Amino acid sequence: MFQIVELEDVVRIPPNDFGNPLDDVATEILKMKYESTMTPELGYIIMLSDINTDSVGKIIPGDGARYHKVKFSTLTFFPKLQEIMEGEVVEITEFGAFVRLGPADALLHLSQIMDDYLTSDTRQGMIIASQSKRTLKVGSKVRVRITAVSLGRGTAMGKIGVTCRQPLLGAMEWIEEDLAKMDGKKVDAKPPEASAK
Repeated sequence: MFQIVELEDVVRIPPNDFGNPLDDVATEILKMKYESTMTPELGYIIMLSDINTDSVGKIIPGDGARYHKVKFSTLTFFPKLQEIMEGEVVEITEFGAFVRLGPADALLHLSQIMDDYLTSDTRQGMIIASQSKRTLKVGSKVRVRITAVSLGRGTAMGKIGVTCRQPLLGAMEWIEEDLAKMDGKKVDAKPPEASAK
């Protein structure tokens, strides 16, 4: 789930930046510290905005820098268990596919794609089902459910596991085919009132 989170921090402005605009220096320091990082509490921190730096700073004895309180907003992505998301297949491997969900790649294991015998062709970048002949390839748009989340700290990538083995999940073209089949069955069936007459 994407969300905007308000945070507060203190930035250290080094003496060599005293002549530069305070907001610009604080913004650069905060971006280096937060953007493209991850925490177990916030998830993936994508970008910062609305950075407000307190113009009055403090000096600590023995340190020539100034310390300023800062309030700012962060755009974060925190994958939640059981959340349904749409993404794009970015890589096919021998054991499954990687699906891009926001700023992260999630593992869609072969066992979690469908109830069919699957063959992974890494050279052509596709997974082929033997009975249904459905394919999943690099670039396919998919709808998945998040089944596992393990987030680290800092710049280390977390791990996300997803599944398509539920109704109305999988490649978007599969979902459209399944919906068309359901609509066809509903059209053929007579409403209860019509059959009673």
